[in-house]
Amino acid sequence: MDHRVQTPTDLGSAPLYSSVTAQTGGSAVVPQLHGCNVGGNVTLNVNNQSDNKGEDHREPAPTDNKEASIKIAQQALKTDLKKKFQFIFEGLAKQGHRTLLNEIYTELYITEGGSGGVNNEHEVRQIERASKKQTTQENAIPCNDIFKPLPGQVKPRTVLTKGIAGIGKTISVQKFILDWAEGKVNQDIDFIFTLPFRDLNLRKTEFSLMGILQEYFPELTFLNHFSQEEIKSFDRKVKVLFIFDGLDEYQLPLDFKNSEYCCDVTKPTSVHKLLTNLIKGTLLPSAHIWITSRPAAANQILQTCIDRVTEVRGFNNPQKEEYFSKKIKDQDLASRVISHIKSSRSLYIMCHIPVFCWISATVLETMLGKVKGGDLPKTLTEMYTRFLLIQTNLNNRKYHGINETDTKNISESDAEIILKLGKLAFLQLKKGNLIFYEKDLKESGIDVREASVYSAVCTEIFKKEECGVDEEKVYSFVHLSLQEYLAALFVFHSCVNKNRNVLTAEKSKPHSHRVQLSEVHLHAVDQALQSKNGHLDLFLRFLLGLSLDPIQTLLRGLMTQTGSRSPVPDPQTQTGSRSPVPDPQTQTQSRSESIVKTVQYIKKKIREESSAERTINLFHCLNELNYNSLVREMENSLRSGKLAYKRLKPHECSALAFVLLMSEILDEFDLKTYNTSTAGRQRLMPVIENCRKAILNSCDLTDESCDIVASALQLSNSPLRDLDLSYNNLGDSGVKLLCDGLMSPNCKLQRLGLGWCNLTEGCCDALASVLHFPHSELRDLELRDNELQDSGVRVLSAGLEDSHCKLQTLGLSGCRVTQTGCDSLASALRSNPSHLRELDLRYNHPGDSGVRALSTATLTLLVDHGGENRTKPGPRKYGCQLTLDPNTAHRDLSLSDGNRKVTHTPGREEPCPDHPERFESEPQVVCRESVCERCYWEAEFSVSGAVGEVCIAVTYKGIRRKGQGHDSEFGLNKNSWILWYSKDEYILSVVHNGNHTKVPVCDDDDDGEQVSVYRVGVYVDCPAGTLSFYRVSDSDTLTLLHRFHTHFTEHTPLCAGFSVCNSSVSLCQLE
Repeated sequence: MDHRVQTPTDLGSAPLYSSVTAQTGGSAVVPQLHGCNVGGNVTLNVNNQSDNKGEDHREPAPTDNKEASIKIAQQALKTDLKKKFQFIFEGLAKQGHRTLLNEIYTELYITEGGSGGVNNEHEVRQIERASKKQTTQENAIPCNDIFKPLPGQVKPRTVLTKGIAGIGKTISVQKFILDWAEGKVNQDIDFIFTLPFRDLNLRKTEFSLMGILQEYFPELTFLNHFSQEEIKSFDRKVKVLFIFDGLDEYQLPLDFKNSEYCCDVTKPTSVHKLLTNLIKGTLLPSAHIWITSRPAAANQILQTCIDRVTEVRGFNNPQKEEYFSKKIKDQDLASRVISHIKSSRSLYIMCHIPVFCWISATVLETMLGKVKGGDLPKTLTEMYTRFLLIQTNLNNRKYHGINETDTKNISESDAEIILKLGKLAFLQLKKGNLIFYEKDLKESGIDVREASVYSAVCTEIFKKEECGVDEEKVYSFVHLSLQEYLAALFVFHSCVNKNRNVLTAEKSKPHSHRVQLSEVHLHAVDQALQSKNGHLDLFLRFLLGLSLDPIQTLLRGLMTQTGSRSPVPDPQTQTGSRSPVPDPQTQTQSRSESIVKTVQYIKKKIREESSAERTINLFHCLNELNYNSLVREMENSLRSGKLAYKRLKPHECSALAFVLLMSEILDEFDLKTYNTSTAGRQRLMPVIENCRKAILNSCDLTDESCDIVASALQLSNSPLRDLDLSYNNLGDSGVKLLCDGLMSPNCKLQRLGLGWCNLTEGCCDALASVLHFPHSELRDLELRDNELQDSGVRVLSAGLEDSHCKLQTLGLSGCRVTQTGCDSLASALRSNPSHLRELDLRYNHPGDSGVRALSTATLTLLVDHGGENRTKPGPRKYGCQLTLDPNTAHRDLSLSDGNRKVTHTPGREEPCPDHPERFESEPQVVCRESVCERCYWEAEFSVSGAVGEVCIAVTYKGIRRKGQGHDSEFGLNKNSWILWYSKDEYILSVVHNGNHTKVPVCDDDDDGEQVSVYRVGVYVDCPAGTLSFYRVSDSDTLTLLHRFHTHFTEHTPLCAGFSVCNSSVSLCQLE
């Protein structure tokens, strides 16, 4: 502060004193002049150093009443924090454009849930998902209630709040602190200390916790009058909250496992050790901790150290409109802005982020406020380009008095600033940095003086903050997306104006070589695909969008200000002569050719790329280039129903996945609906992120697929509630991976089907952990027909007996459970009798004692179809004995072995009476017994000679017997299903309604010769609608050949049937 003192020419010898004194709650800076002779006017510059740029901090007066000292310090802290946080700076920031936070603040959507685990996907994908309709089951938490427990919870000590960049984490912190400082809420907290991680990066030397707090918060100097023991127990005398904002900006490691133990607040140590001990609770264990972070950095904190995980979801749809209505005072104009935002899906999705709402409001309010505002932006690239131009124009008007009406006119100095910032953005984006220090600026050719100019001229884009007590400079872009846009702009400009491809390690090309825009595009596509976390996805979209003619028209000032391309050598002299800027028509033609090449390359990558997530972004890239034919074709096929009759190629499945992911949340997604290969189904797997019910049964999924499913379950705002994975060979390893997702607080799954998934007791421990996980919402678990046995049920019961278990229905039919397993279940139900309502133990062997043990529980108990034979492994537990019905056998067939063998005897008709059920035209026969419920049988066939066929069939008994045609031939109609073997064609296939599907023959012996005998197992589950064919090896091992899924008519009986030609079939005796 400056004190200007007017003095007479001669002050003589009289001393000059001030009568100003400091009272409680105020301060005074009083210069003292003694016996001075001063001629003329004098300016006294008195600097009052503080951490808040001129704000005064006064140490409370010493007092014996320590409680009074605490109250005085608390009030001083509140006053200071209120001044610091009462304004929100948008756009022109601290240059004067500030708004009261309470006037502009729109309540953000904060939910409990999310894990401390890492989320590596690009945040734009998270935005696209989070923008879907909010689910009603979520608990929204007001910002000020972040530490208030929900019913049934204890008060959390440590809270981790996640959210993507610009979503409102820091604003939430600011609002929480302001409301506390104003005495509105959370008055049980005595002190709030906010320490941004970006400040802590600057702490290189060792500090004690008390020392660093007193530097940041001079109000705490009253503790100097406390004893050491009183200081160490400070957190037990008062309630303290530490807020650490921006974990993702912290550049030092947090080693929770090996960090040195520290419990003394007066002991100097490194910052990261102070942090780890504070978070773990070894230092100030009674203090509360609030940490904010972007999702990708959240895994730096051990989950065991976090009591509550919350997530800032940004604005839901009503909150978006509320923001624009508050931001734009002219309500008619605000309505027009909202209407335009809604007209563009990509813009409406991005308005989930408050920062993007501000960018959109700035652009659209400016454009709609003009008489001739021009076409409003409909893409992200155009919105950011308009924003850059508008802000450059506003800054020129503010700082230079230049009133340029055409925003496309960019001065040379503006272009220089933009491109240097673009280079900084590009270099730091490659490193994954969002904040920068002086060393980073120097790497980009920006000195500190330039940075100060840039932050003043471009405050809406690039900002400077003074962090810590020493006010060291920290720089960043207003939002990550602006950094990505400027990085793309720099890369594009380097190609077009500098003849350089900065995406490669090599320097600029020889003058004779023109860098084609398509070269840059292709390099960018490859680098984005190689990124595991997709951190270049939005950069790539911007880079491609900048290539379009409308954007180039907007940026013509930037592209022409920095000169033409590099000199081109003269073919005669080989000396360089600068060529003029190519005429617009030539440039347009070159860009058009490059775009065509880029589109073809992206389409090629879509066909080749195995990662479903990466292909999704490639379709976004095609949209940026206005190439939507694949997507439109798929949308049309969906609407017309043509997909039901088309076999989809993998790249078509990628297009379908993109369409379904961009749609509203699906009520149901049945993967089997789409006729495609295993690779195609893998491309469709991400769609489970966008549906409430996912039917993935019998889709050839393996343990690797479980990783994709687990990731979907862990996503915030996941709508998935019902998941059927039955009839997939997941194995124990797959289910263990799946349980990682089920154990996420984000997971809201209520029903899970894991029947026939080749599971054993090896996965039961993981499933038990899910059942007693406090956040689990699982209500219905189907585990039928897995080899769990009594040992697995015992482990599973440990989860059932936990009070956190909310399971209401448990399916264990066909799991080889005996009395021992029933005793384990009964014990668990006695310990936790409140939830389970239905227990399915059909097709097991509980015995009378097992049933009695469970009958005391108040639930629906299903124990029918039991018996000792149910302890056999696999489908053999459903074994049944069949006999051939001679009244149905064609006259060319001979039955023997007690009607258990049929042989084809062509030309030698068997003497048998006419019968209405006898097959007349086809050499077929069916069994006498009906197939119902769950049945399994085996048949062995042999083919005589080089030519022969066999059909193993399951058919409705009402199949036509007389006359010729498809209606009477197994496999060629909707009433029958067959496994067909042709020796002469060397084909094994399954057939239904005339549709053939080949299956592996696998009938060579060790010498490569075809075997003469083939054994087949057939399993029918009528209620479930499944028919399975197995190959039975010599060692009695079953190998699944094919499984049909259908709906068997309940009132029409099924039966086994056979068709033979130069062959024979025998029904096997099952032991």
